Amino acid sequence: MAKTQTIFSCSKCGAQYPKWQGRCLDCGAWGTLAEELKKTESTATKSLAEKPIDLSIITGGTEARTPTGLSEVDRVLGGGIVNGALMLLGGDPGIGKSTLALQLIGQINSILYVSGEESAAQIKMRAERLTNDLSKLKFLPQTNIDIVIATATELKPRLLIVDSIQTVYTADSPGAAGNVGQITACTAKLMSLAKTNDIAVLIIGHVTKDGQVAGPKTLEHLVDTVMYLENDAQNNFKILRAVKNRFGAVGEIGVFEMTGSGLKEVSDPAGIFADKELSLGNPGISATMILEGTRPFLVEVQSLAAKTFFGYPQRKTTGFDLNRLQMLLAVISKYNKTNLSNQDVYLNVAGGLKIKEPSADLAVAMAVISAFIEKSVPTKTLILGEVGLSGEIRSVPQLSRRLKEAERLGYVQAIIPARQNMSSGKLKLLPIKHISEVMLLLNK
Repeated sequence: MAKTQTIFSCSKCGAQYPKWQGRCLDCGAWGTLAEELKKTESTATKSLAEKPIDLSIITGGTEARTPTGLSEVDRVLGGGIVNGALMLLGGDPGIGKSTLALQLIGQINSILYVSGEESAAQIKMRAERLTNDLSKLKFLPQTNIDIVIATATELKPRLLIVDSIQTVYTADSPGAAGNVGQITACTAKLMSLAKTNDIAVLIIGHVTKDGQVAGPKTLEHLVDTVMYLENDAQNNFKILRAVKNRFGAVGEIGVFEMTGSGLKEVSDPAGIFADKELSLGNPGISATMILEGTRPFLVEVQSLAAKTFFGYPQRKTTGFDLNRLQMLLAVISKYNKTNLSNQDVYLNVAGGLKIKEPSADLAVAMAVISAFIEKSVPTKTLILGEVGLSGEIRSVPQLSRRLKEAERLGYVQAIIPARQNMSSGKLKLLPIKHISEVMLLLNK
């Protein structure tokens, strides 16, 4: 027989403690411990053995996928929605999570939409604006997760959408809807529904001020896929990003544009984050190619170097790690004989993308040097390479994929690491070994 035990869980990191205390020892947050009840199995129950499953006699092994009708969503999911998958979609309020969920009606012939936030009239008005076939959509205005699961078990929809997980509750867990215990218990029940009935479940979740899905971190461990819908810096595009995917690659992104009829796919977003007039060749501007998942993106790096008037030089970045910029400036000063100690250096990655890979180091360094000496980077030139502390130019992964995309976008030459010298069709390659060679390229 199960016993009930009182525990205290942190609403920020999910850590559990036997008694209340003011501060969570794991994450350091104050006032985040909330009381909840935990059922523990008795000794008699633990002694019961169960025969394990022999995987060698299981037939199949390939997951069945349902295309969503949105190629950008299918790319992020790894080819479509897997039957029985439990997915979590997070994003800021008003960014378009519910709109994206309703647009999945296009190819999926049976959807049960559960909402504790909107009425049937509101859902219908939005669905009609998105020009969807309403005969495929069933709506359930319910916040009791047990009733939701019973309804889904009876209807057997291809996809169950719960909007949002913070509004539903179960009688098996104490407290109001949205607390740590309720969110965990409701998600666990939805996981059981998905796996036992082969129903795909999409959970929509609110996010906190720091951009993470509200609730315990265990919520992300329970689901199969975690996706975030976010804005770019100029709020022109919506980016769908997968940070966890048990059935596909992690790091894939889909790009959308918000229109009056919903989210419109941007099928060829490779060059939208760089200025089309980049070829004019202004000082302090360089171009590089980064990878988001398997998709290459052309990125424009902008730099400004100005004499400081504050006694201590300023270093400011947008879309690039400040500590890495500090390291690159030290390498430039030592090996290029460039005195930046009296210069304010500002760096910006145009278009709102954040550069997380070191393959853009050389492009950043050339942009800074170009801004300082006021000489432009050669036009239509792609720059790729990681810069080491001794000034050497190190290799970058998947170079051929990046060069092929640059050639398609009209670039005529590329500066690459010398150790990766290769042939690349019509693209002229300029291999360099050391950052000291940058001055020669800029003075051509």
